[in-house]
Amino acid sequence: MSLDIYAADEQADHPVAVERWAALARAVLEAEGITTDTEVSLLFIDEAAMAALNERFLDHQGPTDVLSFPIEDEADRSGRSPDEGGTGPASIEAATGWHQLLGDVVICPTVAAVNAVEHGATFDDEIALLVVHGILHLLGMDHEVDEEAERMERREQRLLDRFYRQAPLPGPPS
Repeated sequence: MSLDIYAADEQADHPVAVERWAALARAVLEAEGITTDTEVSLLFIDEAAMAALNERFLDHQGPTDVLSFPIEDEADRSGRSPDEGGTGPASIEAATGWHQLLGDVVICPTVAAVNAVEHGATFDDEIALLVVHGILHLLGMDHEVDEEAERMERREQRLLDRFYRQAPLPGPPS
């Protein structure tokens, strides 16, 4: 039983301490009740890659700071879609127990750096916010209507206070 955070820095413009941000993602997931048999990817990518994802999945032009891609498959499915058969990872997990692929959080450090200046924050503050924000999206929170946005922002601030601002995270600052 494990909570696996796969983190990778796939860009070179603003190197980040992936272990530090994976630790924050793990802390947020645990605080939200996700503790075992779950997998999340945390990826840091360049502007061109983020712009391509933003256009492909949201039909928006240009890069954005963070995108979340929840895996919304039903827990009892096994095998590969569409045929539900074969020897894919889901069928292997079915033999040993349920393993949830929660999804991916993709962050663009270059956009985060610009936003940090606009928000009067540090680069690390902005990355921390984006990690928490992205994880909350994977867990189903959204900000499409004002009430949901306020609820999500309050939760982000509580989690940042608890795991980023008050508690030192392992790893050097970015």
